[in-house]
Amino acid sequence: MIKRIQVMCFIGILLIGCTAMAQMTPWKIWTLLPQDQMDEIIGEASGETAWNTILETGGYNQDRPAEEYAGTFYEAQYIYNQLKKYGLSGAEIVRFPGGKTWDGIKGELWEIEPKRQKLASYQDLRAMLASGSASADVKALLVWVGRGTKDEIEAAEVKGKIVVTEGSLSSVHNLACMKYGAHGVISMQSSRPYFDPLQIPWRGIRSFRQDAENQPKFGFYLPIREGALLKARLLRNEKITVHAHVEAKMEPYELQDVVCHIPGTEPNADEIIFSAHLFEGYTKQGANDNKSGSATILEVARVLHSLIEEGRLPQPKRTIRFIWAPEFSGTIPWVKANMDIMERTLCNINMDMVGEWLSKNQAFMTLVRTTYGNPHYINDVMENYYRYVGEGNIDRWVARGKMRRIVAPSGSDEPFYYLIDTHSGASDHEVFNDWGVQVPGVCMNAWPDQWYHTSGDRADKADPTQLKRASIIGAAAAYTIANADDFMAKKIASETTSNGTRRLGHQFVIALEILNEATAETLADSYKAARAQVETGLANEKATLATIQELAKDKKNVESYLAIMKRTVDSVAKAHLLALDTHRDGVAQKLGVKPVKIEWSELEKKAAKLVPKPTAKVKENGYRGYSQLISKVPKAERDEYPYSRRDIASTSELQSLIDGNRSVLNIKQSLDAQYQRRSQLESVLNYIQILKLAGLVDY
Repeated sequence: MIKRIQVMCFIGILLIGCTAMAQMTPWKIWTLLPQDQMDEIIGEASGETAWNTILETGGYNQDRPAEEYAGTFYEAQYIYNQLKKYGLSGAEIVRFPGGKTWDGIKGELWEIEPKRQKLASYQDLRAMLASGSASADVKALLVWVGRGTKDEIEAAEVKGKIVVTEGSLSSVHNLACMKYGAHGVISMQSSRPYFDPLQIPWRGIRSFRQDAENQPKFGFYLPIREGALLKARLLRNEKITVHAHVEAKMEPYELQDVVCHIPGTEPNADEIIFSAHLFEGYTKQGANDNKSGSATILEVARVLHSLIEEGRLPQPKRTIRFIWAPEFSGTIPWVKANMDIMERTLCNINMDMVGEWLSKNQAFMTLVRTTYGNPHYINDVMENYYRYVGEGNIDRWVARGKMRRIVAPSGSDEPFYYLIDTHSGASDHEVFNDWGVQVPGVCMNAWPDQWYHTSGDRADKADPTQLKRASIIGAAAAYTIANADDFMAKKIASETTSNGTRRLGHQFVIALEILNEATAETLADSYKAARAQVETGLANEKATLATIQELAKDKKNVESYLAIMKRTVDSVAKAHLLALDTHRDGVAQKLGVKPVKIEWSELEKKAAKLVPKPTAKVKENGYRGYSQLISKVPKAERDEYPYSRRDIASTSELQSLIDGNRSVLNIKQSLDAQYQRRSQLESVLNYIQILKLAGLVDY
């Protein structure tokens, strides 16, 4: 009883502490780096320089000339030239085998009856000609097919005509052209027609029915504003004849990665790596996606190199490396070719769409964190600088004159709307996070982007202020880690612990809500899930603190400090679990049932005893090299362990959670704590068994 009272008193102290922390202190804004070093980084960073890079490499959607495919792409050459101009070490263009890609040469769509007018032109707007379009010279009637359903297409009798739709160009093409004999497609589909009626999506034709006698046709996009006029005429039963002239070909290409580095003073020390995709295919181009990320890591390289060369910042202990590559397709071969560098790389900072004018886009500058399977202090280092920029650019009544404004001369003067978000993929940080690479990677990303993957993604949507701010955050975070000594390791640990107690508070609230949503029948399972929510959150916080040890020189001294920090988060979680038990009893009383206790099923008991650990084969062939071993497991053996991917929230995260410490039950619980979709334990067990058959896992 006395012990219970002591614990309840501790909970009270925690709650008082949380209440105190809720009172903001806008006059106290701090960073991990000392203020004099921050002042140098802030002063040197130029949003205009980064914006100019966007303009130089993506000021408009150009028709890429044939000689670029045969030689060096303009963007790669530009970044390389700037690196040489700035004097960065190791600047080179690394080349890997590519393949063939579609290249538009000409695309003209003219109305010739009842009047003559131009409807679309590749010369005017590159996105108007759908990528994948085949060469054609066709005169034909237009026919309206609505959304392009099978019934609508059949009713329109499209053979020998050009169909007009407000549905998916590719889907309508595959049905109307490849099956029913239409010559081509005109689409006015737009994902944001009410936000910007002039934007056209960067999309193309994906034909899955082609053979020697049945080749893809062509497609044109119209802005919704112009498409609506054409639609109205066709619905009035006007007979409109058009002339479509398309020239396109397939060009061979190679993958071109631009790289450089800022050397550390300790040649065998670990590294930090920046990444940004300079290309997203060779037809689609975008000022913010992702010339902005490419421009910003170039600015980070310039800023840090200049400050170090001029003696305004000490040369860091650890190397900072940079890569500009085609998204995924260029990053993957470079990473696979440099696994020795990956072995000593601490973390990755990926920048994908960081230049957006936030208020124009109704967006937040997001930090995409790592998962529980890739815990790392990079999350909290980045958050420190996000918060610094965010809090410093709010004009508060209670702290007038205490702002630390970071504004570019020609950029916006608005708050830094930011969001520290849960993990999501779809960019190059996923190459580093992969089970076969295991370099924890975060991503800076502005979202939503109202011109994402459209013709409207131009430099006028980019903001020099946000480019400056992103450069500062990236440069400060990387330099913090690159030059960290034992005391900085402790500072990072204290920051991580502080943030961790807040994150545990969030997991506690989620756990309470899981109980609140329970019924009499589900209360026992809900209680299991609620406890697991807190317990897996705690495990992640302790694992994150453990990663800081890699920065230590005096390992024993730093380890002792980390042990205190781990006990701190332990105490918080224990208090939460005790309070959770109390709330469980309250929920049971409300539902009119007896308080529940955890009773494990036979399957859960089995899963709790199995602790899988990865073998050396996981990283043997780098990024997704392990998938080849999985595919080689004989079908008869695989069939003994059936699983459905619908029953596993994320197989990639499941793999990353296999660390030799977590049981299979812990892995399932960690998946459930991170994803909306619950994973089925039997599928998790069976999938891990297949990994064992592939030689990737032992127990």
